[in-house]
Amino acid sequence: MSEPAGATVPQVPLWRRPRARGLFYQVLLCVVVGALAWAIAGNVSENLARAKIASGFGFWNVTAGFDISQTLISYSAQASTYGRAFWVGLLNTLLVAVLGIVLATILGFVIGIGRLSQNWLVAKLAGGYVELIRNIPLLLQLLFWYNAVLKALPEIRESIALPGGGYLNNRGLFLPDPHVAGGGTVGLALLAGIVAAIGFGALHDKLGSLGRGAPRAITTVLLILVPPAVAAAVVGVSVAFEFPEMGRFNIRGGLEVLPEFVALLLGLSIYTAAFIAEAVRAGLLAVPKGQTEAASALGLRRGAALRLVIVPQALRVIIPPLTNQYLNLTKNSSLAVAIGYPDLVQIFTGTVLNNTGQAVEVVVITMAVYLSLSLATSALMNWYNAWITPAER
Repeated sequence: MSEPAGATVPQVPLWRRPRARGLFYQVLLCVVVGALAWAIAGNVSENLARAKIASGFGFWNVTAGFDISQTLISYSAQASTYGRAFWVGLLNTLLVAVLGIVLATILGFVIGIGRLSQNWLVAKLAGGYVELIRNIPLLLQLLFWYNAVLKALPEIRESIALPGGGYLNNRGLFLPDPHVAGGGTVGLALLAGIVAAIGFGALHDKLGSLGRGAPRAITTVLLILVPPAVAAAVVGVSVAFEFPEMGRFNIRGGLEVLPEFVALLLGLSIYTAAFIAEAVRAGLLAVPKGQTEAASALGLRRGAALRLVIVPQALRVIIPPLTNQYLNLTKNSSLAVAIGYPDLVQIFTGTVLNNTGQAVEVVVITMAVYLSLSLATSALMNWYNAWITPAER
């Protein structure tokens, strides 16, 4: 029966409304968590004061007083601070992570495609690589590359002379160091060209009409190469090489590549590539077989069909697990401490923490760095995944 005219609808009490109750419980939970955090912070501060351990971030500007074997920015044990040492370790970590991601992606795609090869030998070799590498702990692989391979190289006096003026021994790889005058301007022009090429590709995909009369590949190459070429012609670029010189007990000059860096980069790349290969294989198998048959009917060879038809569709399946492997590689780089590579953990959470004794601040900063790197990587890969996924009609 319908309500009679003029009847009043009974009001539901506030405490019975689901939305009000949910809001109340959320506020209560936030208050409880905040109180616990405040109590923990106060307890930690009191314990540090009782143990006469300094707290705060005043150590950041204190002179470090220790050397670092690999530095991408200027650093001096006598003049640089703990804050400077932090940036050195962070840049070393980023160097390994970025190069490892690139190498692991290339190798992983090659192995993943190889597992589906029609050649029996290639498919079995790729499968054996995956089963072998991913079932051996990463730490053991790092120790293998460092102790069994690189440390087994000859001593400095018996260095292997490389073509072009380089040397290889158990202390590292020594190469001619190029000094480029005007390279900064050319680098910025190259970056601008890459951005322009990416923008052109995005517009070409969205509008579908750009590039007619000018092939997309040629236009992309020109957008990348022309700006740095023009910058080099305007600014004037000169390149001079500093060659390593062999001494009795050491090698002076040149560009030194540490064996710890090589071992870490090889271990991370080869190990992560095995997992990427499985993600690539799963993505390729997820593409309907009819797509391959249609590409074959159009006269495309297997390589062209993979590049133009199969892989672009498989990327939508590959990207999510690929993101996980990128995150794992970045976090696994912290195992560098086992072989002595000066990454963020070895420098900051190791040497700086031991010298200052401020474990809370140092560990919190290190955790925040890895969290930020992971979130940035996830955001970038999610954006790329959304960009390559066609919009629903």
